[in-house]
Amino acid sequence: MSFLELFKRPCLIGAHRGYNSKHPENTLSALEASIGHCDFIEVDVQLSRDGVAVIMHDETLERTTNVRENEAYKTRVPYKLSDFTYAELSSLDYGSWFYLDKKKFEPLLTLKKVLEFVKENNIYINIEIKDLNDTFSDVKVVASVIKEIEASNTKDLVLLSSFRHQYLPLCKKIEPDIPTAALVEVRHPKPLIEYLKLLEVDAYHFDDALVDEATVKKLRDAGFFVNIYTVNDKKRRQELFDMGVNGVFSDYLE
Repeated sequence: MSFLELFKRPCLIGAHRGYNSKHPENTLSALEASIGHCDFIEVDVQLSRDGVAVIMHDETLERTTNVRENEAYKTRVPYKLSDFTYAELSSLDYGSWFYLDKKKFEPLLTLKKVLEFVKENNIYINIEIKDLNDTFSDVKVVASVIKEIEASNTKDLVLLSSFRHQYLPLCKKIEPDIPTAALVEVRHPKPLIEYLKLLEVDAYHFDDALVDEATVKKLRDAGFFVNIYTVNDKKRRQELFDMGVNGVFSDYLE
């Protein structure tokens, strides 16, 4: 079954950065804990300075690593991820910030490792490609991500999304069989349906604050799958499903 076939099922739950209310976000432990509690997992991908696809949400490292405590990197403020090599990123702890006891080390998670994990567990993954246009060309970013997907033979388990919409037609050009989704916050592009068709996307992911029943219906009638972020209230989830939303991204999977 492909990711698009999964979207034909109702009331889907996406684990936002893994089970991130229980484990440090975008780590292997967060992914492992989400198994059995969601229909698909969402992670964020960026490139290290030397072009390795790694899993992290923020543009900088200080919130979710121990980079500030590492004497070797004291002069590297503002700790931008793309300024660090893969070897340097691998020297950091991605978990202890989350735990009160500060003793649970989590290693760097790479896209390669994520794809090995989803293949082994036969679970679907939404890979959000972060906007890296100030550091790498669009072709470099998209090609690097798709190369990992093709090498792992996981095309059927993957959906690619991004707030940088220039990436999305490139994804289709390089690998037309991988579904894509446009991510949006603040406001909808206009005219919405025509815009999404130009991007050649299969789905539209947008902030809960932008949801109204008429927009959801228009999108669904036009053949687009609709997924909403970030929805942590069970009552609100059901309201969205009743509107015709396909899935929601959530931090809480209980």
